[in-house]
Amino acid sequence: MSDPAPPGGGRRTATDRVLRMLSIVPWIAAHDGPRVDDVCARFGLTRSQLLDDLNVVQLVGLPPYTPDTLIEVVFEGDRVWVRFAEVFARPLRLTPDQALALVAAGAALVDAAGDDAARSPLATGLAKLADVLGIAPSEAIAIRLGGSRPEVLDILRQAVRERRRVHLEYYAYHRDQTTTRDVDPHRLFAAGGTWYVVGHCHRAGGIRTFRVDRIYRLELLDTTFERPPEADAETGALDLDPDAPRVVLDLAPSARWVVETYPVDETVERTDGSLRARLAVASRVWLERLLLRLGPDATVVDATDPELATVRETAARRVLARYAPSSAP
Repeated sequence: MSDPAPPGGGRRTATDRVLRMLSIVPWIAAHDGPRVDDVCARFGLTRSQLLDDLNVVQLVGLPPYTPDTLIEVVFEGDRVWVRFAEVFARPLRLTPDQALALVAAGAALVDAAGDDAARSPLATGLAKLADVLGIAPSEAIAIRLGGSRPEVLDILRQAVRERRRVHLEYYAYHRDQTTTRDVDPHRLFAAGGTWYVVGHCHRAGGIRTFRVDRIYRLELLDTTFERPPEADAETGALDLDPDAPRVVLDLAPSARWVVETYPVDETVERTDGSLRARLAVASRVWLERLLLRLGPDATVVDATDPELATVRETAARRVLARYAPSSAP
Protein backbone atom coordinates (compact mmCIF):
# COMPACT_ATOMS: atom_id res chain seq x y z
CA MET A 1 0.00 0.00 0.00
CA SER A 2 1.38 3.38 -0.94
CA ASP A 3 2.05 6.12 1.61
CA PRO A 4 -0.68 8.69 2.15
CA ALA A 5 -0.30 12.16 0.72
CA PRO A 6 1.92 14.40 2.83
CA PRO A 7 0.28 16.99 5.07
CA GLY A 8 -0.46 20.12 3.10
CA GLY A 9 -0.89 18.20 -0.15
CA GLY A 10 1.28 18.19 -3.25
CA ARG A 11 4.97 17.51 -3.57
CA ARG A 12 7.62 19.59 -1.89
CA THR A 13 9.95 21.98 -3.65
CA ALA A 14 13.74 21.62 -3.50
CA THR A 15 13.85 24.55 -1.06
CA ASP A 16 11.32 22.81 1.19
CA ARG A 17 13.42 19.65 1.20
CA VAL A 18 16.66 21.47 2.05
CA LEU A 19 15.02 23.35 4.91
CA ARG A 20 13.50 20.11 6.20
CA MET A 21 16.76 18.16 5.99
CA LEU A 22 18.62 20.93 7.83
CA SER A 23 16.28 20.22 10.74
CA ILE A 24 15.91 16.44 10.38
CA VAL A 25 19.60 15.49 10.35
CA PRO A 26 20.68 17.20 13.61
CA TRP A 27 17.43 16.14 15.30
CA ILE A 28 18.02 12.45 14.54
CA ALA A 29 21.69 12.75 15.54
CA ALA A 30 20.74 14.40 18.84
CA HIS A 31 18.14 11.74 19.72
CA ASP A 32 20.45 8.74 19.17
CA GLY A 33 18.32 6.29 17.24
CA PRO A 34 14.75 7.57 17.30
CA ARG A 35 11.92 5.48 15.87
CA VAL A 36 11.22 6.12 12.19
CA ASP A 37 7.54 6.74 12.91
CA ASP A 38 8.48 9.35 15.52
CA VAL A 39 10.69 11.17 13.02
CA CYS A 40 7.88 11.13 10.45
CA ALA A 41 5.37 12.43 12.98
CA ARG A 42 7.77 15.13 14.21
CA PHE A 43 8.39 16.54 10.72
CA GLY A 44 5.08 15.74 9.01
CA LEU A 45 6.53 13.25 6.50
CA THR A 46 5.60 9.87 5.12
CA ARG A 47 8.09 7.03 5.45
CA SER A 48 8.93 7.13 1.75
CA GLN A 49 9.61 10.87 1.92
CA LEU A 50 11.90 10.41 4.92
CA LEU A 51 13.80 7.63 3.12
CA ASP A 52 14.18 9.82 0.03
CA ASP A 53 15.58 12.67 2.14
CA LEU A 54 17.99 10.45 4.06
CA ASN A 55 19.20 8.82 0.85
CA VAL A 56 20.25 12.30 -0.27
CA VAL A 57 21.92 12.97 3.10
CA GLN A 58 24.15 9.92 2.60
CA LEU A 59 25.70 11.67 -0.40
CA VAL A 60 26.72 14.69 1.66
CA GLY A 61 30.36 14.97 2.65
CA LEU A 62 33.70 16.55 1.90
CA PRO A 63 36.16 15.99 -0.96
CA PRO A 64 37.27 13.43 -2.06
CA TYR A 65 33.84 12.02 -0.99
CA THR A 66 35.20 8.67 0.14
CA PRO A 67 33.13 6.67 2.67
CA ASP A 68 35.08 8.12 5.60
CA THR A 69 34.12 11.69 4.62
CA LEU A 70 30.37 11.14 4.11
CA ILE A 71 27.43 11.33 6.52
CA GLU A 72 26.32 7.82 7.46
CA VAL A 73 22.65 6.88 7.84
CA VAL A 74 21.94 3.55 9.55
CA PHE A 75 18.58 1.78 9.86
CA GLU A 76 18.21 -0.99 12.42
CA GLY A 77 14.71 -2.38 12.79
CA ASP A 78 12.35 0.53 13.17
CA ARG A 79 15.06 2.97 14.31
CA VAL A 80 17.43 5.27 12.47
CA TRP A 81 20.83 6.79 13.31
CA VAL A 82 22.74 9.62 11.65
CA ARG A 83 26.48 9.54 12.21
CA PHE A 84 28.85 12.26 11.08
CA ALA A 85 32.29 11.51 9.68
CA GLU A 86 35.26 12.52 11.84
CA VAL A 87 36.07 15.40 9.51
CA PHE A 88 32.83 17.09 10.62
CA ALA A 89 34.15 17.23 14.18
CA ARG A 90 37.12 19.37 13.17
CA PRO A 91 36.77 23.07 13.95
CA LEU A 92 35.42 24.97 10.96
CA ARG A 93 37.73 27.81 9.99
CA LEU A 94 35.93 30.77 8.46
CA THR A 95 37.00 34.30 7.78
CA PRO A 96 34.82 36.98 9.42
CA ASP A 97 33.30 37.78 6.03
CA GLN A 98 32.47 34.11 5.37
CA ALA A 99 30.91 33.70 8.81
CA LEU A 100 28.84 36.85 8.40
CA ALA A 101 27.65 35.70 4.97
CA LEU A 102 26.71 32.31 6.45
CA VAL A 103 24.67 33.93 9.23
CA ALA A 104 22.94 36.23 6.75
CA ALA A 105 22.06 33.40 4.35
CA GLY A 106 20.85 31.16 7.16
CA ALA A 107 18.78 33.94 8.71
CA ALA A 108 17.12 34.49 5.34
CA LEU A 109 16.18 30.79 5.17
CA VAL A 110 14.76 30.86 8.69
CA ASP A 111 12.77 34.01 7.95
CA ALA A 112 11.39 32.56 4.71
CA ALA A 113 10.29 29.36 6.48
CA GLY A 114 8.15 31.19 9.05
CA ASP A 115 7.64 30.78 12.78
CA ASP A 116 8.41 27.05 13.00
CA ALA A 117 11.94 27.51 11.69
CA ALA A 118 12.66 30.12 14.36
CA ARG A 119 12.87 27.25 16.87
CA SER A 120 14.75 24.85 14.59
CA PRO A 121 18.31 23.51 15.03
CA LEU A 122 19.33 25.76 12.14
CA ALA A 123 18.21 28.84 14.06
CA THR A 124 20.02 27.60 17.17
CA GLY A 125 23.23 27.06 15.24
CA LEU A 126 23.01 30.49 13.66
CA ALA A 127 22.55 32.09 17.08
CA LYS A 128 25.72 30.38 18.33
CA LEU A 129 27.70 31.51 15.28
CA ALA A 130 26.38 35.04 15.64
CA ASP A 131 27.39 35.02 19.30
CA VAL A 132 30.96 34.09 18.32
CA LEU A 133 30.97 37.01 15.89
CA GLY A 134 29.65 39.29 18.59
CA ILE A 135 26.49 40.19 16.70
CA ALA A 136 22.76 39.68 17.10
CA PRO A 137 21.13 38.30 13.92
CA SER A 138 17.91 40.14 14.66
CA GLU A 139 19.68 43.48 15.10
CA ALA A 140 23.07 43.57 13.38
CA ILE A 141 21.83 41.78 10.28
CA ALA A 142 18.64 43.27 8.95
CA ILE A 143 17.20 41.15 6.18
CA ARG A 144 14.57 43.23 4.50
CA LEU A 145 12.51 41.58 1.82
CA GLY A 146 10.79 44.31 -0.12
CA GLY A 147 8.49 46.60 1.85
CA SER A 148 6.00 43.92 2.78
CA ARG A 149 4.03 44.61 5.95
CA PRO A 150 4.36 41.90 8.61
CA GLU A 151 0.59 41.70 9.10
CA VAL A 152 0.08 41.01 5.38
CA LEU A 153 2.69 38.24 5.46
CA ASP A 154 1.07 36.74 8.55
CA ILE A 155 -2.34 36.61 6.86
CA LEU A 156 -0.87 35.08 3.71
CA ARG A 157 1.00 32.44 5.72
CA GLN A 158 -2.26 31.56 7.48
CA ALA A 159 -4.14 31.45 4.17
CA VAL A 160 -1.54 29.11 2.61
CA ARG A 161 -1.49 26.90 5.70
CA GLU A 162 -5.27 26.67 6.05
CA ARG A 163 -5.98 26.74 2.28
CA ARG A 164 -8.29 29.74 2.57
CA ARG A 165 -9.11 32.21 -0.17
CA VAL A 166 -8.09 35.85 0.19
CA HIS A 167 -9.59 39.05 -1.22
CA LEU A 168 -6.98 41.64 -2.07
CA GLU A 169 -6.37 45.01 -3.65
CA TYR A 170 -3.31 44.85 -5.88
CA TYR A 171 -1.37 47.66 -7.49
CA ALA A 172 -0.08 46.90 -11.00
CA TYR A 173 2.97 49.15 -11.21
CA HIS A 174 3.42 49.11 -14.98
CA ARG A 175 -0.23 49.92 -15.62
CA ASP A 176 -0.52 52.33 -12.69
CA GLN A 177 -3.79 50.65 -11.80
CA THR A 178 -5.25 49.10 -8.66
CA THR A 179 -7.43 46.01 -9.07
CA THR A 180 -9.42 43.85 -6.66
CA ARG A 181 -9.41 40.09 -6.97
CA ASP A 182 -9.97 36.83 -5.10
CA VAL A 183 -6.95 34.52 -4.94
CA ASP A 184 -6.38 30.96 -3.71
CA PRO A 185 -2.79 31.29 -2.39
CA HIS A 186 -0.76 28.13 -2.99
CA ARG A 187 2.62 29.22 -1.65
CA LEU A 188 4.58 32.17 -0.34
CA PHE A 189 8.23 32.62 -1.23
CA ALA A 190 11.06 35.14 -1.37
CA ALA A 191 13.18 35.87 -4.45
CA GLY A 192 15.60 38.65 -5.23
CA GLY A 193 14.93 40.39 -1.91
CA THR A 194 11.14 40.51 -2.39
CA TRP A 195 8.21 38.46 -1.10
CA TYR A 196 5.80 36.89 -3.61
CA VAL A 197 2.64 34.86 -3.34
CA VAL A 198 1.57 32.50 -6.12
CA GLY A 199 -1.91 31.06 -6.50
CA HIS A 200 -5.05 30.79 -8.57
CA CYS A 201 -6.45 34.22 -9.42
CA HIS A 202 -10.21 34.05 -10.01
CA ARG A 203 -10.22 37.37 -11.85
CA ALA A 204 -7.59 36.23 -14.35
CA GLY A 205 -8.83 32.63 -14.41
CA GLY A 206 -5.40 31.08 -13.90
CA ILE A 207 -2.19 30.89 -11.88
CA ARG A 208 -0.59 34.27 -11.18
CA THR A 209 2.22 35.59 -9.00
CA PHE A 210 1.88 38.78 -6.95
CA ARG A 211 4.43 40.96 -5.22
CA VAL A 212 3.38 41.12 -1.59
CA ASP A 213 4.55 44.71 -1.17
CA ARG A 214 2.01 45.77 -3.81
CA ILE A 215 -0.93 44.29 -1.94
CA TYR A 216 -2.68 47.33 -0.47
CA ARG A 217 -5.51 45.58 1.35
CA LEU A 218 -5.94 41.93 2.25
CA GLU A 219 -8.89 40.04 3.71
CA LEU A 220 -8.88 36.40 4.77
CA LEU A 221 -12.07 34.70 3.60
CA ASP A 222 -13.84 31.66 5.01
CA THR A 223 -13.91 29.95 1.60
CA THR A 224 -11.45 27.06 1.38
CA PHE A 225 -9.84 25.48 -1.68
CA GLU A 226 -8.03 22.30 -2.70
CA ARG A 227 -4.33 22.84 -3.38
CA PRO A 228 -3.44 21.22 -6.74
CA PRO A 229 -0.60 18.65 -6.81
CA GLU A 230 1.36 20.76 -9.29
CA ALA A 231 1.31 23.83 -7.04
CA ASP A 232 4.99 23.52 -6.09
CA ALA A 233 6.00 23.72 -9.75
CA GLU A 234 4.00 26.86 -10.46
CA THR A 235 5.83 29.97 -11.59
CA GLY A 236 4.28 33.22 -12.55
CA ALA A 237 5.46 36.56 -13.81
CA LEU A 238 7.44 38.19 -11.06
CA ASP A 239 7.26 41.91 -10.48
CA LEU A 240 4.77 42.62 -13.27
CA ASP A 241 1.02 42.87 -13.67
CA PRO A 242 -0.18 39.23 -13.42
CA ASP A 243 -2.40 39.85 -16.47
CA ALA A 244 0.44 41.22 -18.62
CA PRO A 245 1.00 39.61 -22.05
CA ARG A 246 3.97 37.28 -22.56
CA VAL A 247 6.67 37.05 -25.20
CA VAL A 248 9.17 34.25 -25.92
CA LEU A 249 12.64 35.37 -27.00
CA ASP A 250 15.66 33.50 -28.31
CA LEU A 251 18.68 35.25 -26.81
CA ALA A 252 22.30 35.04 -27.92
CA PRO A 253 24.92 34.31 -25.21
CA SER A 254 25.82 38.00 -25.13
CA ALA A 255 22.19 38.83 -24.25
CA ARG A 256 21.83 36.64 -21.15
CA TRP A 257 21.85 39.83 -19.10
CA VAL A 258 18.16 40.05 -20.01
CA VAL A 259 17.20 37.10 -17.77
CA GLU A 260 19.46 38.46 -15.02
CA THR A 261 17.86 41.90 -15.21
CA TYR A 262 14.17 41.25 -15.83
CA PRO A 263 11.85 38.69 -14.16
CA VAL A 264 11.09 35.72 -16.42
CA ASP A 265 8.51 32.93 -16.30
CA GLU A 266 10.93 30.27 -17.51
CA THR A 267 14.34 29.94 -19.14
CA VAL A 268 15.79 27.14 -21.29
CA GLU A 269 19.57 27.13 -21.71
CA ARG A 270 21.13 25.57 -24.79
CA THR A 271 24.53 23.91 -25.13
CA ASP A 272 25.88 26.82 -27.20
CA GLY A 273 25.16 29.26 -24.38
CA SER A 274 22.08 30.80 -25.97
CA LEU A 275 18.78 31.01 -24.10
CA ARG A 276 15.07 30.83 -24.77
CA ALA A 277 13.16 32.93 -22.25
CA ARG A 278 9.49 33.64 -21.64
CA LEU A 279 8.86 36.95 -19.92
CA ALA A 280 6.06 39.33 -19.17
CA VAL A 281 5.75 42.51 -21.21
CA ALA A 282 5.41 45.62 -19.09
CA SER A 283 4.29 47.69 -22.07
CA ARG A 284 4.67 47.78 -25.84
CA VAL A 285 7.11 50.69 -25.55
CA TRP A 286 9.25 48.74 -23.06
CA LEU A 287 9.47 45.76 -25.45
CA GLU A 288 10.30 48.03 -28.41
CA ARG A 289 13.21 49.59 -26.56
CA LEU A 290 14.47 46.22 -25.34
CA LEU A 291 14.43 44.65 -28.80
CA LEU A 292 16.03 47.66 -30.48
CA ARG A 293 18.76 47.57 -27.86
CA LEU A 294 19.35 43.84 -28.38
CA GLY A 295 19.37 44.05 -32.17
CA PRO A 296 20.36 40.72 -33.78
CA ASP A 297 21.02 39.17 -30.35
CA ALA A 298 17.28 38.57 -29.82
CA THR A 299 14.55 36.93 -31.89
CA VAL A 300 10.85 36.93 -31.07
CA VAL A 301 9.69 33.30 -31.18
CA ASP A 302 6.13 33.66 -29.89
CA ALA A 303 3.83 36.18 -28.21
CA THR A 304 0.41 35.96 -26.57
CA ASP A 305 -0.50 39.20 -28.36
CA PRO A 306 0.10 38.85 -32.15
CA GLU A 307 1.00 42.53 -32.40
CA LEU A 308 3.97 42.00 -30.11
CA ALA A 309 5.51 39.52 -32.56
CA THR A 310 6.22 42.33 -35.03
CA VAL A 311 6.92 45.10 -32.56
CA ARG A 312 10.62 45.36 -33.45
CA GLU A 313 10.00 45.80 -37.15
CA THR A 314 7.34 48.41 -36.47
CA ALA A 315 9.62 50.31 -34.11
CA ALA A 316 12.58 50.09 -36.48
CA ARG A 317 10.53 51.52 -39.35
CA ARG A 318 9.39 54.36 -37.14
CA VAL A 319 12.96 55.17 -36.12
CA LEU A 320 14.24 55.00 -39.70
CA ALA A 321 11.47 57.31 -40.83
CA ARG A 322 12.88 59.99 -38.57
CA TYR A 323 16.17 59.89 -40.45
CA ALA A 324 14.73 59.56 -43.96
CA PRO A 325 15.72 62.44 -46.29
CA SER A 326 13.07 65.09 -46.49
CA SER A 327 11.24 65.39 -49.82
CA ALA A 328 11.01 69.13 -49.38
CA PRO A 329 13.31 71.22 -51.66
